[in-house]
Amino acid sequence: MSSETKTAVSKSSPAADAAARLHDAKTIVRAHHAALAQASDDGLRQALALHVAPDVQWRGMHPWHEQQGIAAIADVFWGPLRAALTRPQRRVDAFFAGENALDGQPGIWVASMGHILGLFDAPFLGIQPTGKLVMLRYAEFNRVHEGRIVEQAFFCDLLHLMHQAGQYPLPNMTAAQLVQPGPMTHDAILLEPQDDGESAKTLDLINRMIGKISEVNATDTPPPPRDELALHWHDDMLWWGPTGIGSTYTIDRYIEQHQQPFRRQLGKRIFNGHITRFAEGAYGGFFGWPNLTMHCTGPYLGLPPSGKHADLRVVDIYRRDGDKLAENWIFIDMLHFLNMQGLDVLAQLSDRAR
Repeated sequence: MSSETKTAVSKSSPAADAAARLHDAKTIVRAHHAALAQASDDGLRQALALHVAPDVQWRGMHPWHEQQGIAAIADVFWGPLRAALTRPQRRVDAFFAGENALDGQPGIWVASMGHILGLFDAPFLGIQPTGKLVMLRYAEFNRVHEGRIVEQAFFCDLLHLMHQAGQYPLPNMTAAQLVQPGPMTHDAILLEPQDDGESAKTLDLINRMIGKISEVNATDTPPPPRDELALHWHDDMLWWGPTGIGSTYTIDRYIEQHQQPFRRQLGKRIFNGHITRFAEGAYGGFFGWPNLTMHCTGPYLGLPPSGKHADLRVVDIYRRDGDKLAENWIFIDMLHFLNMQGLDVLAQLSDRAR
């Protein structure tokens, strides 16, 4: 076989075709981000329409929940956010894509994670402005089909914004609160094709870790937490948790500052599954709607037990280092979780502002 023939076969191989599909999806999402950044305040609908399907399905945090269509996204979310934050910038720390690995739910998804930076100059959801720089943590998932974004999920850490504005509503956190960095390796913006074998390793590790959690939840004789975690995590793991819980470092401090309070004070965990789960290179992630339903036996996060069941809508994004996980960024719709227990944080903020 000539070298020219070999090149032609290589370029049309299934792996090359898959890489091209991921590249095209990423290009569309990056163009969508650029169009939003360049749009005028009264041109948001037009900017969204460039790359987003007219009937797009959109999932957001409480109080936005699920929205349908470009007009709803512009009017309910992007318009108010743009009105509150002067000169916003999207600062991306992770950007990767993949085919959904879940059975019966095919499609290419693109994940973006980082912060939206801006000057907090007008009220947002009852959170009062400071006139100062703020950084709103976000994780966004886009499903791309036939050249359009047809499905989106946008998670942002509203408790983090409240904390920066000096209006944090909860009694305490179990771990540390800070503006979170991206990966230690600074290599999570994946614009070039990644090795399929490395992507498969990452997805397999995430799946095995999830399977172990389900196994532990189902047994009356779980292994010691350290033994469980050491199977899939480096000892110096970094767990970048949502505000309300906070971030922690090393297996031992993760157990002390998150895992044990979570498992002891929230019972009867029901796993509801994920919408998408995928990996590319050393990075992978998922989100659910909701992932978990918990019985709030408490006290949790300094709050008394509600005795109610509440949902956790969760994003997890991971960095694999070798044969174990090294970093994990988590977003949880904390306001929805609290609202289901009868604590309406946004209503309290609005009351205080009046």
